[in-house]
Amino acid sequence: MPDSPSERGPAQAGQPYDLAVIGAGPAGLAGSVTAAELGLRVALLDLSDRIGGQFYRQPAPALRAVHPERLHHDWDAFADLRGRLDASDVSHLSGHHVWTVERIGGGAEWAVHAVTGADGGQERPVRVRARAVLLATGAYERQLPFPGWTLPGVVGAGGAQAMLKGGLVLPGKRVVVAGSGPLLLAVASSLVEAGAEVPAVIEASGYLGYARHPRALVANPHKLSEAVTHGAVLMRHRIALRTRGAVTEVHGAERVEAVTVARLDGQWRPVPGTGRRIACDALAVGHGLIPGIELATTLGCATRRTPDGALALVLDARQETSVRGLWAAGEPGGIGGAQLARTEGELAARAIAARLGRNPGPGGRVRQLTSRRTRLRTFAEAMATTHAPGPGWTDWLPDGTEVCRCEEVTAGHIREAVQDHGARDARTVKLLTRAGMGWCQGRTCGTAVSCLAGDAEPPSERRPFATPVPLGVLAEPASGPASDRTDP
Repeated sequence: MPDSPSERGPAQAGQPYDLAVIGAGPAGLAGSVTAAELGLRVALLDLSDRIGGQFYRQPAPALRAVHPERLHHDWDAFADLRGRLDASDVSHLSGHHVWTVERIGGGAEWAVHAVTGADGGQERPVRVRARAVLLATGAYERQLPFPGWTLPGVVGAGGAQAMLKGGLVLPGKRVVVAGSGPLLLAVASSLVEAGAEVPAVIEASGYLGYARHPRALVANPHKLSEAVTHGAVLMRHRIALRTRGAVTEVHGAERVEAVTVARLDGQWRPVPGTGRRIACDALAVGHGLIPGIELATTLGCATRRTPDGALALVLDARQETSVRGLWAAGEPGGIGGAQLARTEGELAARAIAARLGRNPGPGGRVRQLTSRRTRLRTFAEAMATTHAPGPGWTDWLPDGTEVCRCEEVTAGHIREAVQDHGARDARTVKLLTRAGMGWCQGRTCGTAVSCLAGDAEPPSERRPFATPVPLGVLAEPASGPASDRTDP
């Protein structure tokens, strides 16, 4: 049985969908299947050819993985969503890279614009019309640069997990895992169980910070259970867990050969004289996640600052943004994990059904979802507070370190823009140095540029394009389901 249904057209060709869901991860899947079961016509758009998002990434069929579920946590929840999607009338539009969303029809409808193909490379514009939109656009990794971070063998912590889940490959034979956040424990345990040697896990913060949030811990005992499970794997394989430390330099000629690990003070400044070298051939590093909110901020949605300095969407009790008719679920509202994403996706779908005049289901279910969301959000806020990057991390950045990889802008160039040319924010630095103007549009370097400029985190920018779009696509009339003709 395939992992997702083939693309289906709307119930009535030429008519708008009731709901367009952007993103087929846990939040998007839960929102799509719930809305369809409540009688809504739903289009599910996703850039990947397989459902599941980053969390439930799976090997390609050609790899013939026998037990892909062994690489995942909470696989049963995904299997349930996949089965419900297969049984539904949801139009799953895979390979659709959404680059903007706009109001049409006097504000009564939305138009979701996308380009198709594995990398948007087919360059065929598609427009999907819908009465409501649910953003389930996930997140991307926060990267804090250091000397040598561009060497082959340095990968994101989440990227290492994606390589294992999606390609059944390891980033190296001897992999140091570093950064901050609970993802590090999951990555390290996954790598070592798959056959890699992990000499150390380096956590920049500490875990005692959770003790300041006893109510969050008591309300979420399963989180402690997950930590114990990962910790047991590390102990069984004798993996050193070092807190209050960071990789401050990577060594190697053509690829990673070793890393330098230094102790950090309470502000994340490296303590002089504490550096020690660890031999390895790969480094998996990440300092948490950044909510993917570009589509929402372009539409003017209100944002809030999370405890770890990121920007997330302001959402009401039913997951609606500050822009009427536009909902969000999962990481765009603040990093919280797959269980919270599924909860918010279902809650949003029920709210959308009610708005569109359908029965949202029993009130007891809504109350149950709301209570669960509150409980999980409480833990998410505690997690963000505990692992928030300290301001002193820029002390491990020599002037020659490349910060913006796309435009090859160094830390020294950014400091020059601030100290000699009066730049006081990331936008001005960007104009003076081109930092953040490359292909990734600041997703990789945005945090570092903002910190060097004196900002806590990248500003909430309004961009007309959430992904790169060829000019030829803009000139070509859009087609697609619920538009001028039905998508093939």
